[in-house]
Formats: sequence, C-alpha cells, structure tokens
Amino acid sequence: MITSKLTSKAQTTIPQAVRAALHLKEGDEIVYVIDGDRVVLTRAAKDQLDDPFATFSEWASEADRRAYAGL
Repeated sequence: MITSKLTSKAQTTIPQAVRAALHLKEGDEIVYVIDGDRVVLTRAAKDQLDDPFATFSEWASEADRRAYAGL
C-alpha cells in the first residue's frame, strides 16, 4: 500500500510510484472519480482537456442534438 499525508492546506504529494505508474509529469492534469467511499485517480486524457463540455455527456443524445440544433 502506498500512502501520503495531507497538509494543513489540503495538499498532498503524489508518491513517485504512483506518478511512474500513471506516467505523470509536471503540468499533467489528473481526474478524480468518486465511487462511494473510494476515489479513483487517473491521468486525464488529452481529449478530455480539450472539450470543456465533456462532463455534460448526459445531454449528448440524438434527441438533444435535434432539440438544440437551432440555438
């Protein structure tokens, strides 16, 4: 198990073994997915960063595209 401590400013250092496993480097973005009482940390895909509306996928159906096509 790999651990790290939380500072008084709610910051932590991502341990080297985790950075290596995720191929993280300075400037990379990280995604946090909350699943009950667990959090999954992954490296953000480049295409996730390019689309500011990617988090709104629940409104990406064909019906939504037709409804909002004229706006």
